[in-house]
Amino acid sequence: MSQQLPVIDLSAADQGPDARARLRAQLHSAAHDVGFFQLTGHGVTPAETAELMRVIRAFFALPEADRMAISNLNSPHFRGYTRIGDERTGGSRDWRDQLDIGAERPARVPAPGEPGYWWLEGPNQWPAALPELRTTALAWLDRLSAIAHRLLRELLAAIGAPPGFYDDAFAGEPHLHLKMVRYPGRADDGSEQGVGAHKDYGFLTLLLQDAIGGLQVQREDGAFHDVPPLPGAFVVNLGELLEVATNGYLKATNHRVVSPPGATERFSVPFFYNPRLDARIEPLPFAHAERAPGVTRDPANPLFAEYGRNELKGWLRAHPEVARRHHSRLLTEALAPAA
Repeated sequence: MSQQLPVIDLSAADQGPDARARLRAQLHSAAHDVGFFQLTGHGVTPAETAELMRVIRAFFALPEADRMAISNLNSPHFRGYTRIGDERTGGSRDWRDQLDIGAERPARVPAPGEPGYWWLEGPNQWPAALPELRTTALAWLDRLSAIAHRLLRELLAAIGAPPGFYDDAFAGEPHLHLKMVRYPGRADDGSEQGVGAHKDYGFLTLLLQDAIGGLQVQREDGAFHDVPPLPGAFVVNLGELLEVATNGYLKATNHRVVSPPGATERFSVPFFYNPRLDARIEPLPFAHAERAPGVTRDPANPLFAEYGRNELKGWLRAHPEVARRHHSRLLTEALAPAA
């Protein structure tokens, strides 16, 4: 039981000063020591969750031709459907298929001299055979964005930082991202990699997972431990930008998904709460800065203060076929040293 994730009730923020103080103490401990926790008391109802999962299952039950009609290979903005095995983590294929959705915006083609990350803004692709998916997905983006905004402010306050310090970075058009994911069981070669070990590179991730399980988090002992699904809870983890902003005081933690056995299907919906692409993430002033251990350094994974450069780097690595088709020039530029 010592390896189970902390469970934090966000509704305690509305239950008076003592309950809010306990909430912030729990957030502080979870974010500093683990980098992961289960979030309850967020206000999303079982009916809302059930409807989202119904629509997701309906999408993956569509004929392959309907799903491939919105393939992300068609999109220079990396939106749309990814076939099983076409995404990479750590250079190895992930045995899952997925639909990538962002805030619905017009296509942005960078002008000469503008950063390449503006390609990441653009329209989504929606399946003609399932029109309700658009309404459901965009409503989920709005719903979880509000929860993540509230959670981030509570987290910053919990470590003695100004709660609104990053409000400007999220003002206007934050880069919100939603994945609808299916894990179809083990690969034909027996590989267990649903998603390889990685850290998220943004601010906050809120994950809805079904009852099958498979998510694993690396803990202090170096081993990967299962995260049993908790009905009604979101699994929350911190991204690398919060680790960088706090000089390592807040922790971004390695995690992975082990494919379910046999032909068992697993469905999950990660939501990524991240700032505007052009936001520069300033160091966070907070009460415990003298205890910060420093940021984990990985020469193969440079991190940039300008958020969009991190986001673009991740997409180019994870979706090499899209990158080769639409962004061959950016493949080298995106990994250039920071200015």
